[in-house]
Amino acid sequence: MQKMNRILKIVMPVFLFLGQPVAAQDSLVFKGQLSPWINLNFDSKLPVYAGGNYIPQLNYGHKLKKNRLFDTELSVNIYGSTGFHPFDSVRAEGKLKPYRAWIRYSSDQLELRLGLQKINFGSASILRPLMWFDQMDPRDPLHLTDGVWALLARYYFLDNVNLWLWGLYGNHDPRAWEIIPTNKRIPEFGGRLQIPVPGGEAAFSYHHRTADNRGMTIFSSYFEKIPEDRFGIDARWDFKAGFWIEGSWTRKQMELGTLTNQEILNAGIDYTFGLGSGLYVAYEHLLLSYDQKSFEFANKTSFSLLTANYPLGISDKLTGIVYFSWTNKTIYNFVSWQRQFNNIILYLMGYWNPVYYQLPAQSGTMNLFSGKGIQLMFVFNH
Repeated sequence: MQKMNRILKIVMPVFLFLGQPVAAQDSLVFKGQLSPWINLNFDSKLPVYAGGNYIPQLNYGHKLKKNRLFDTELSVNIYGSTGFHPFDSVRAEGKLKPYRAWIRYSSDQLELRLGLQKINFGSASILRPLMWFDQMDPRDPLHLTDGVWALLARYYFLDNVNLWLWGLYGNHDPRAWEIIPTNKRIPEFGGRLQIPVPGGEAAFSYHHRTADNRGMTIFSSYFEKIPEDRFGIDARWDFKAGFWIEGSWTRKQMELGTLTNQEILNAGIDYTFGLGSGLYVAYEHLLLSYDQKSFEFANKTSFSLLTANYPLGISDKLTGIVYFSWTNKTIYNFVSWQRQFNNIILYLMGYWNPVYYQLPAQSGTMNLFSGKGIQLMFVFNH
């Protein structure tokens, strides 16, 4: 309820300010996405899971003079699922939560956006060290991810340099690479500078937050406020093939043993082969380490990933993803077939993975893609 009140406090002043019927220079759009699915897992105690998401979305835009725009977006995520073992056990859950709630002012070179929003950046494809504010699963065809409460400013210079500045407040839950949640009463802040380089672009990013150890058993309650700094670099070059590097270094300002430092490095390449409709292939390698000393790499984990997709005509596409853990010598396999029917999309997905799931930045109390199984999903857009 507090989050919904926060949404209303952000969005209602927008409509009160505009306070008039939709004019010719205004746009008001309501749309939504419904995605029911069923999952059959042959290695789970609850082999049948069924559920779905519904995300209604309202967008309002008001055009100003000199190519300036004032717009807003409001959406919620309504979802639920039920897992069961026939004639034995049942488990159900459901939730309604805010998904996006922001207002924005933009011009040819400036963008200011305030509210619950998605912030993502970087050069890597799937194994992304700079997944600081989102947690998108590449196997999820909807690419759903929770947003963050933030003020984001972006300025685009005429020479293709762009500068990002952000401030976050009121966010608590751990994000992709975080083990300790954030103290939501202490503001976070950071920025990003992206510049053109021969054949591509490069960027440097920085973020500061205060971790909150209360309620956790990792450290003593003495560490209630743990200041943390993150530094990120990334670059991409496009020649005949695409090449990228991306890295993130997180440094706690307290000595916390092997969790004092976190280093994540990624390098990759992608290319589209001229076979039929075009076969896209990408390979990337990720190195992750938690260390007491910076860049010691004493407790490292490494993953490789190969992904490919191929369009089968206008309406169909095949996608495959293979992860390999060099540390545990395990393989994770995923394949998807997509079929487009006007405003309806059908996804048929299959997976063959270890039961004990250890993919980087893909954690959770319940993972439907552990073990072996298939999932069928329909996506209705209106």
